[in-house]
Amino acid sequence: MNDDVPAYIDGTKPWQAQICATLRAIVLSTLPGVEEGLQYGKPHFAVDGRNAAVLHVAAAKVAFMVFDAGGVEPVPGRLRSMGSGDRKVVDLREGDSVDPTFITDLLRRTAGSH
Repeated sequence: MNDDVPAYIDGTKPWQAQICATLRAIVLSTLPGVEEGLQYGKPHFAVDGRNAAVLHVAAAKVAFMVFDAGGVEPVPGRLRSMGSGDRKVVDLREGDSVDPTFITDLLRRTAGSH
């Protein structure tokens, strides 16, 4: 665990902090040996030295991005592609709740392949 990540989360709006804390807990419990830290000012989670996921807080949303997701199909309104499609993003807004089953499955399908 890294103190910089909770500090980042604590510096966000209450609804964003709740979403970030939930996502962080899912990452930490799903990926054995995951390392967390701030890169480019955002919480990154790495497995075996490779980025697995990142949290990004914007004014109106929390974005949860996973890497190595080329084999995961986008889900309209739930999971979108970025760049060449190797990264996928879940956008959560105020009032949204995290689906732990969906996030756990997403992490296992992407970071679990490292």
